[in-house]
Amino acid sequence: MAKCFAVLGSGMQGTAAAYDVIKFSSPGRLKLGDYQLSQAQKAEARLRELTGFSNLESCQVDALNPASLAAFLQGVDVLLACLPWWMYTEVAKVAIETGTSMVDLGGNTDTTQATLDLHEQAKAAGVTIVPDTGLAPGLVNNIGVALIDEFDEAESVNLYCGVLPMNPIPPLNYMMTFHVDGLVGEYDLSGIILRDGKIHYVKTLGELEEIQVEGVGQMEAFVTSGGVSTAPFSLQGRVKNYEYKTVRYPGHCAIMQVFRDYGFWSTEPVTVGESAVVPREFFCKVFGDSLGKIKDRDLCIVRGVGVGIKGGKRRRIQLDILDHQDPATGFTSMERMTGFSMAIYAGEIAAGRCEAGCLRYELAVPGARMLDEIRKRGIEIKRSESEV
Repeated sequence: MAKCFAVLGSGMQGTAAAYDVIKFSSPGRLKLGDYQLSQAQKAEARLRELTGFSNLESCQVDALNPASLAAFLQGVDVLLACLPWWMYTEVAKVAIETGTSMVDLGGNTDTTQATLDLHEQAKAAGVTIVPDTGLAPGLVNNIGVALIDEFDEAESVNLYCGVLPMNPIPPLNYMMTFHVDGLVGEYDLSGIILRDGKIHYVKTLGELEEIQVEGVGQMEAFVTSGGVSTAPFSLQGRVKNYEYKTVRYPGHCAIMQVFRDYGFWSTEPVTVGESAVVPREFFCKVFGDSLGKIKDRDLCIVRGVGVGIKGGKRRRIQLDILDHQDPATGFTSMERMTGFSMAIYAGEIAAGRCEAGCLRYELAVPGARMLDEIRKRGIEIKRSESEV
């Protein structure tokens, strides 16, 4: 029987996820929810034009109003939640009550853990909830798991990801591809890594390294938070070292360090004239609005490097994705790599391939299967292997 899917948050990533559901999961019905009905209707019109799928319904939904959300979820088999990270656990509670399975885009490991703590309730309700199903966390760590599975004995996995403008403008060489507060969170909180078999919390904007990306050139990579979420804990014992870094054009990290080190991201109010101002809120407003004016096509860099023993020899395997905005659909690379990844998980749940309960995303779907599904979307994954 065809399933009913719903997208909550019908903006950029939500529209891309809905598109993927229509193309690959054969939905019977698809509901588009948003706090602004006009946004849901805009997404509906675009999806009708792109796909010809007609069984769409636009709805006004207040995600933080349990009654409004419960009404939206009636009859829905799988919800794709594309909301600010701090909403996800509360949305999951309502989804469990309505018997609706759910995936979300994650972004904060503490919130993800709070959702995972609902495991017994979800299992009893017969629903599956998987947080963190976007790009990073999400697809990047599916690559990490796929690499580990290739080795007889995995030693290390190093992961890299960045979504960037094709025509960078100095000095930041960046443009906004998601909410500025989420970006600051990635730069300001601690990164979680697995090193020498032990969990470590490391300072962000550190451990800078240069990497060469074919087709783009020399880039820089540095520690950020949130990109691996629960993966280091899940994979402890299967690999000695598991680390993640964000990729940017050279020079970006040093500028961001200045903002952090001089208090621009502080949440403690300061007095300016006769007014109390929260530096972080001021920064996000000014910085976000300024970068938001930069319009360009984007590209997405994803790299996974694994080292370990395979067939009795020490081998190095590298997987690379370089994705660009799709001219046929207009979806940006950020939308494709995030929304499509989320939709794959939703499809796996709808097909009955995930058990009931709240599942860590890196364990919910095999890494190799995720990569096969990504390839079906026309996204190339280059692979190289060598002896070391």
